[in-house]
Amino acid sequence: MIEIAETVSAKNKSLRLTRLKKRRQLWLSIHLWLGLVLGFFLAIFGITGSILVFHAEIDELLNPTPLTVAQPAGNPSYKPLPDIFQAGILSMPKQDQLTFADYPRNGEAAFKLSFSEPLAADRTQNWQVYVDPYSAKVIGKRLMSSSGNPFPKTFIGFIFELHYALLLGKSPGYVIVGIISALLIISVLTGLIVWWPLTGKWLQALIIKRKASTERFMFDLHKTSGFYSTLVLLPVLFSGIYMDLPENVVPVLELFSPVTYRYWFHSTPMPNAESITMAQAVTIADKRYPSGRPSSIYGATSPTSTYTVCKNGVEESGSILQRRCVVMDRYSGKILDVDDPTVGTAGEVFTHWQWPLHSGQAFGMTGRILVFLSGLACPALFITGMIRWLQKRKAYAIKATRCARQSSM
Repeated sequence: MIEIAETVSAKNKSLRLTRLKKRRQLWLSIHLWLGLVLGFFLAIFGITGSILVFHAEIDELLNPTPLTVAQPAGNPSYKPLPDIFQAGILSMPKQDQLTFADYPRNGEAAFKLSFSEPLAADRTQNWQVYVDPYSAKVIGKRLMSSSGNPFPKTFIGFIFELHYALLLGKSPGYVIVGIISALLIISVLTGLIVWWPLTGKWLQALIIKRKASTERFMFDLHKTSGFYSTLVLLPVLFSGIYMDLPENVVPVLELFSPVTYRYWFHSTPMPNAESITMAQAVTIADKRYPSGRPSSIYGATSPTSTYTVCKNGVEESGSILQRRCVVMDRYSGKILDVDDPTVGTAGEVFTHWQWPLHSGQAFGMTGRILVFLSGLACPALFITGMIRWLQKRKAYAIKATRCARQSSM
């Protein structure tokens, strides 16, 4: 009886394994065609994403003048923010609009002010002005982009546009990249299903076999690089969709939890009321979050738009994430919304994590390095996948030729 039971059990396991292998063949086909069609885009997103992880450092390395400054000896302090903003504003024509500001990331970086310059026929140019924060003097400016021209004027600007919009502009570029990213998530998940060792040989699935043939080496390299990068690629791909298409992602998140999105808030124009300045907006954000330092300041570019000040290094108990953004009315300075994982709903906390996860900044230098390495794995996955496909095609062709010869004999 025991022998009969063991025989039945062995047959059941064999039948189950056969069914799983047939099902996996379907997932393999999906993974194959998604990889062939979209693998090149994955490689582009990966390479450009790895560069953008360290975009500030690379830009400063390529353009030390005017992006860096000489830090005075001793314990120097920055000039007052109003003086820094005023220096940048006075260096540009009166009709130009201050749209964005980047706070220096360290003691040797310049203050970056972004301006939009209106031209004829509804065209614009985007400039960056660089101010020495220790002297409040303009040390240079660069033309960043021109409307109607898909190619930015700087290397990092080119990489940003290629990464987020494939140089196709906000419309339709963001939509196309969002759709491709969603399909790539499916490709990654099907790859994980195909990788899963049905026979329980986990060690074999996690390592590259030594002294293997070229075919086996390519197979092992593809599956191991895919597995080890999956935990990073999945959140990075999803966060990319969120940043390109928030108006489509947020309604889905709201099915599970309430979500606010800072671009939905508007300022209320008041009769004879003047707008607060960027420097005043920073002061309001500093009062809300005294610790940390400003990183990005979004200007109010229309009568109903808002100021948003984002700070890094904000320390609050029980929170891993140290990034906070404060949205405020441009006239009254009233705080309309905050990106704060300690007070937000589950849906809001989820959205607050998207940019830090995408850039790797959520976990400091360790997170940035992980995102950098996962980006480099993308072209490796595409190349090894293509090689494996060509190897299989060659093997099938040889097998078909042999069968044809044998049938003709």
